[in-house]
Amino acid sequence: MTFASAAEAVNPVHPAPQARPAPGPVLAEYTDFRQYLKDVYEHKRATESTGLRSYSYSTFSAAADIKSPNYLKLIIEGRRNLSEDMTVRFAKALRLGRDEISEFKALVRYGQATQPIERNHFLKELADLRARRELDRGRIDQRSWDKVPSWIGWVLYAMADQRGVEFDAEQLLRLFRLKASTDDIRDSMRKLFESGELIRNEASGEVTKPREMIEAPQDLPVALIRKLQAELIYLGIESLFNDSPKDREFGALTMALTQEEFEQVRFDVRQLRKRLHKDVSVKRKSSKGDRVYQLNIQLFPVTERAKRHEDPGES
Repeated sequence: MTFASAAEAVNPVHPAPQARPAPGPVLAEYTDFRQYLKDVYEHKRATESTGLRSYSYSTFSAAADIKSPNYLKLIIEGRRNLSEDMTVRFAKALRLGRDEISEFKALVRYGQATQPIERNHFLKELADLRARRELDRGRIDQRSWDKVPSWIGWVLYAMADQRGVEFDAEQLLRLFRLKASTDDIRDSMRKLFESGELIRNEASGEVTKPREMIEAPQDLPVALIRKLQAELIYLGIESLFNDSPKDREFGALTMALTQEEFEQVRFDVRQLRKRLHKDVSVKRKSSKGDRVYQLNIQLFPVTERAKRHEDPGES
């Protein structure tokens, strides 16, 4: 036995544990499919390149069964769009699971849509799909899912304060302006009565709201809140195109703010929303409303912070 083998027998050398590969980009965290593709490509370049061969655009094209070696680069740069067939091929090269393929398709449709109403439709579809995936994976429990009604449920809830409404699915369909199916209205109405958000007086048939729809919204999963808000915002886009200006009020204000000013404006907006809700709720206790209206108040960034430019005179 050699000295080396004897030493190994006394102090056996254990192979170092293999490092786990760094996790790649998560599809559910993206709203820009081109940025997602760029990040996936860079991740693959870093983790799948070897000393003999680097991961390249042509490697991706081969995995997607695409003849053009630089097709991925053209997509990332926005110089090409993905067809339905190419979207499926890209999903294959990305090694997406069956449920992720539907999500990727929705993300691509949203990213390539050009008309506002079309973009909002696909964004709503994407938000709904992602929320349902969270439910299927157990990250959202069924109780929380049932606790947050769709936009139909919110409108039905408000219709308890509308004059002359009979809670019959066939009659409600007309009041919904054919934006929902009878089955969806009936299902949402059933859930509201079963959960106690709405109650019906057996003697008079009157439907009332015994309590607030959601008492602790801060405890709800973010994916569910996004799903609902996307639906309500989409209703606003539809109204912009379908309703007469005399029946709606749309305005926009684009302005540059400091962080301190932004916090103040956000506070003021929240206070306004709370005050309007309180004032209208008090009035609805003594009289019914004529119609149900949706008020969306939105404050969001449309630019990034610019990098500080140094004074040329500074050293």
